[in-house]
Amino acid sequence: MALTRVEQQILFSLGQFYQFLNQPLVEKPLKLRTSKITFIEHLLNSGMITKQERALYKNLESLGKNKLIQYEQKMIRFTETGLKELERINQEIKQFNNIKEYFLTANKPRRELQTMIN
Repeated sequence: MALTRVEQQILFSLGQFYQFLNQPLVEKPLKLRTSKITFIEHLLNSGMITKQERALYKNLESLGKNKLIQYEQKMIRFTETGLKELERINQEIKQFNNIKEYFLTANKPRRELQTMIN
């Protein structure tokens, strides 16, 4: 089951959205969920995803068909497969962030760097 880049972005966005919503409730036995329309409105308002509203609906339908999300009383919920895929995406992003962090904090190499003029 290969996901498109947009489907990965939507799955990641949903995970981040839920993490943001539920962060203040860590100590309480509550979990917030969102409806499809509310989530799509947040995506459109963010400006990060450039798809049209109808395309986002189609992508969410595709995630549902791939059994990555499901709807429970009109609220989006991750399936076990969806949570595993989200974790895989998070690990991939973490690797890129670790590389970026390394070069931001790494000591300069002992060898001299060669400068070239273009």
